[in-house]
Amino acid sequence: MPGYTGSHPRDLRRALADPKGKLRLFVSFDELEELVEYAIASYNGTPHASLNNVTPLEAMEYFIRGKEQLVTWLPEQRRRTLCLMQSARRCTVRAYLDRGVRPHINLYGVRYTSNILACSTDLIGKSLLIYMNADDLRCVRAFQPDGVELGLLEAQGGWGVMRHNLKLRQQIDKERKDKKRSRVPVEANPIEEYVHGKLAQAKKTRKAASELAEAKRILSSAPTVRTAVGRGAPAAQPTANAAAAPTVDKASEPQTPTRPKKLNIGTGQVF
Repeated sequence: MPGYTGSHPRDLRRALADPKGKLRLFVSFDELEELVEYAIASYNGTPHASLNNVTPLEAMEYFIRGKEQLVTWLPEQRRRTLCLMQSARRCTVRAYLDRGVRPHINLYGVRYTSNILACSTDLIGKSLLIYMNADDLRCVRAFQPDGVELGLLEAQGGWGVMRHNLKLRQQIDKERKDKKRSRVPVEANPIEEYVHGKLAQAKKTRKAASELAEAKRILSSAPTVRTAVGRGAPAAQPTANAAAAPTVDKASEPQTPTRPKKLNIGTGQVF
C-alpha cells in the first residue's frame, strides 16, 4: 500500500509503495478485489493439517453428504442487514414544529427522516441507534433505544438521489466550510454543485482534476435514482405533422403482454 516503509531498506514492498511515476506498479481497486477473491478461493481449496489434510470444501462436503448435517444459512433478509454488525451511532431526533420542520436526525451534516419518523413527535429529544453503509449514505437504518426498528431514514435533497460514500460527503462539506458558504437549500443538489466546481477548476490545478476523477469514480459505481413521471406531467404538444396524420384505433392494435423484469440484488451491506 502507498506509504509502506517495508521491513528493511531493500524490501520490494517498499519500492512498490513509492513507484515514482511508474503507474504499472500500482494495483487498482478492481485488481485488489480479484486478488482477495483468489486468496479466499485458494484458502478453501488448499489442504489443512488441522482438517486431516483435506480442504475446507472437502470437509464441508463430508459433513453434509456423509454425516447429513445441516449447514446454518444466513437468511436472505439478514444478508441485507450486515451493517448491523458494526457499531451504531447515536443521533438525537430534532424538530422545529413552530417553523414547520418535522422530526428528523442529522448525520454528517445531512438531514435524514422518513414518513414514520416525521410523524413520531414522541421521539423528539430522544436518541436513535443509526446503522449506516459508509459506501452508500443515501439511506440509513434506525432503531429505537429499546431495539424496536424504526426502518430506513432517507437523506433529504440531492444527498438522497446520487450514491456517494462518506469520504466524498466529508470532502464536499469541507469545501463548503472553507468557502464559508451559506447553508444550501434542501432542494439543491450539493453533489452536482461539487462536480461542476471541480470541472471548472480541473483545467487549472492537478489537485482539482484528481478530485474530479475520484468523484466520478464514486458516482459511476451505481446508477442514479430517477423519479418516474407522474400523472401531473404535462402532455407533449402535437406537431403539425402529427395533427395531419390519420388516427389509429388503439383497440385494433395487437396488445403485447407485459412481462415482469427480474432484478438481481447482491449480498452485502445493501439496504
